[in-house]
Amino acid sequence: MKFFSLLSFFLLSLAYADETMPEKDKATGLIMGKNWEYVQLQCTTCHSAAIITQSRMSRETWKDTIRWMQKTQGLWPLGESEALILDYLSTYYKPQMSGRRKNLPTHLMP
Repeated sequence: MKFFSLLSFFLLSLAYADETMPEKDKATGLIMGKNWEYVQLQCTTCHSAAIITQSRMSRETWKDTIRWMQKTQGLWPLGESEALILDYLSTYYKPQMSGRRKNLPTHLMP
């Protein structure tokens, strides 16, 4: 009986884990959540997805970073896809509570 209880708990845990975190794209490492295709198409044209996967920012900071790239790096206007990209980034690459320092303000970028 105890075995079946543990097995049921394990299987439910796996099912819950699958629901809460989508898998990662094997080519880019991006989390394959809602709107990830927009990020892959727009962002990885100019830089590696590793820049995204290593970053953790709030929606506002992601938006500031996009504005900085548009102003200084030649990023084109994203139009309607900007909101979808920001939704994705602020959902899957938001700040996490950890021992890592806070992100630097984007106005300090050269």
